[in-house]
Amino acid sequence: MRLQGKVAIITGGAQGFGAGIAQVYAREGAKVVVTDINAEGAAKMAESLPGGAIGVGGDVSKLADARAIVAATLKAFGQLDIIVNNAGTSHRNKPMIEVTEEEFDRVFAVNVKSIYNFAVAGVPHMQANGGAIINIGSTAGIRPRPGLTWYNASKGAVNLVSKSMAVELAPYKIRVNAIAPVAGETPLLATFMGEDTPEIRAKFIASIPLGRFSTPRDIANAALFLASDEAAMTTGSVLEVDGGRCV
Repeated sequence: MRLQGKVAIITGGAQGFGAGIAQVYAREGAKVVVTDINAEGAAKMAESLPGGAIGVGGDVSKLADARAIVAATLKAFGQLDIIVNNAGTSHRNKPMIEVTEEEFDRVFAVNVKSIYNFAVAGVPHMQANGGAIINIGSTAGIRPRPGLTWYNASKGAVNLVSKSMAVELAPYKIRVNAIAPVAGETPLLATFMGEDTPEIRAKFIASIPLGRFSTPRDIANAALFLASDEAAMTTGSVLEVDGGRCV
């Protein structure tokens, strides 16, 4: 078991990539804290996992909620070794000037501010023993798609902040990496495409050399490697799990 004895917080863990990561981490021996704005979904996911996982509701865009999630983690398990900042949202695919201010603010609050919140809340409890932070960025921050300008910008920020965090936290042996998935079979897929039709799906898939969308298991396997001791010399990387999309 590659994560035996580790405690991990996974944000946005009730579904999609987060659920896949939670399942793989629990399988590999980690004590998992599933957190999601959907508190009931977080609890159900935690109940399905081995190893005494817990579910905690919370809004990752709020610092007070991040502090409460970390406090619940420490109360349950007494330590914190891994933070996976997976929670994310998007505006619908549309011209950039049609995105409302409310949509813009929500995208940056969930995708970017959440990383700040969990750094402030979590890093002080990791500094003594080291650990790993994994931020879920996107190929959108590397090779952006039209109609997703502000989402693209938020994920570009995630990719870059991961590198900056890696340098600053290296003295504490806290490794920080990002994963850049290509569009995946998650609830956000229709938002990325604008509308879910066979024609639009075919257009998106045609831009991926391996010829398919990513899956939660693809992202979970990458997140497992980055959290494990096998990645002991890996920090500041943005791992493209994209079927060749960014080539």
